[in-house]
Amino acid sequence: MLDRLLDQDRIAWLAFFDARLVALSHQTLTLSFVDVTKLGGDHNFSMARNPRHIALLQSAIHEITGANLEIAEE
Repeated sequence: MLDRLLDQDRIAWLAFFDARLVALSHQTLTLSFVDVTKLGGDHNFSMARNPRHIALLQSAIHEITGANLEIAEE
């Protein structure tokens, strides 16, 4: 999926490159962006994520798998 995203939008690819898969259930893909080895303290940037990038990720997932998934963050 990330390769497809990179083809569409490099900034969107960067936004999700470090995401970790938490769960896939009930048509919801849950991702985590927490990486304690990179930054100290609270570094939740979910408010800064662009809804267009989420839509591009959903589109890439749909193109490859045919699944229509909601994207959630943990």
